[in-house]
Amino acid sequence: MTEELVMRLGQDALKTTAMVSAPLLGSALVVGLLVSIFQAITQINEATLTFVPKMIVIALVLILAGPWMIDVITAYTTTLFEGISVFVRE
Repeated sequence: MTEELVMRLGQDALKTTAMVSAPLLGSALVVGLLVSIFQAITQINEATLTFVPKMIVIALVLILAGPWMIDVITAYTTTLFEGISVFVRE
């Protein structure tokens, strides 16, 4: 394996990880920000108030984006397994 191949594989792994995790992290960030603003306006300091909406939104995002996330992970894994013979020879 050459250094370029290792770098490319690492970059592809990081890119795939970022693509798959972005919908979940982004939605949790937005909901957390909205709940924090709501808490600041109403001066309600309840720790569970941020937890429940985040869990609901993350569950909805998993239901909606789950098939796409599985397709991305499956395509990446298939590409890795198909290229094993090429990777070992280089």
